[in-house]
Amino acid sequence: MLRKPLGLLGIFLIVVGIGYFVGAGVAYSKVQGGYGSLQSFSEAQDVQLTYNEDGELTDRGTVEGAQAIMSLLEDDWDFPVVGGDLDPNDPLVNTATEYMYQMATIVHHTLDGTQVIVLTQDDIDAAIQSEQLDADGTYNGVVEAYQGQVIEPGSYEVPVNGRYWTGFDRTDLLDGQARDLAWSGTAHALVAELGVGAATHSTLQLALGVAALLAGLGVVCTVMGIAFIWHVRSGEKRPGKDDEVETADDEPVAAPANA
Repeated sequence: MLRKPLGLLGIFLIVVGIGYFVGAGVAYSKVQGGYGSLQSFSEAQDVQLTYNEDGELTDRGTVEGAQAIMSLLEDDWDFPVVGGDLDPNDPLVNTATEYMYQMATIVHHTLDGTQVIVLTQDDIDAAIQSEQLDADGTYNGVVEAYQGQVIEPGSYEVPVNGRYWTGFDRTDLLDGQARDLAWSGTAHALVAELGVGAATHSTLQLALGVAALLAGLGVVCTVMGIAFIWHVRSGEKRPGKDDEVETADDEPVAAPANA
């Protein structure tokens, strides 16, 4: 006598399935709105990657430059590059991989650059007073790379040499200024902005997956609910069958006549 409970369960599953469909629809509409906003933002920025005639990424006109940037992105940062995001026919930066590649471009050229520091006599006098330099204009051992170097007014080239913001000694007369020039507010702002774009696109992809999952659960629940209801209705078309089985089970088994 499970017909009625099965029917109620079927109705419940259909209602739950409808709820999942509604949730999937809401999630999908939010995702589409996010994609539209990201696309408009990307178009407003109008940052585009460069490709050669063979569809290969280039940087400053060379494929080797782009390969070095991709090596930084994949090998040093362990970012999972999606090849399909890099489309020569759509060079606009609007996907997570493209945003991260552009970020790696900025960082690569920053790490590989050289900063020119111009020192005046006032800078040197101030450094001596703050004990960054000895009175004879030589480093007092604060930074090993410049030990024993005589500092005089003029221009000095300080290679970044693959150092990030924390890799510089801010107390050093040359290193401190080189850090501010290499990792300027503009560089930090661009990296942060591109990081937001990459995170936004990745989040939208995750949300799209959640919407698909909700839709799948809606299909499963609805199909199961219909199956339960169909099973109950098909059983109602054969009246007496279950009763006969139950009666047969309830009747005592007669003993053999010769017992």
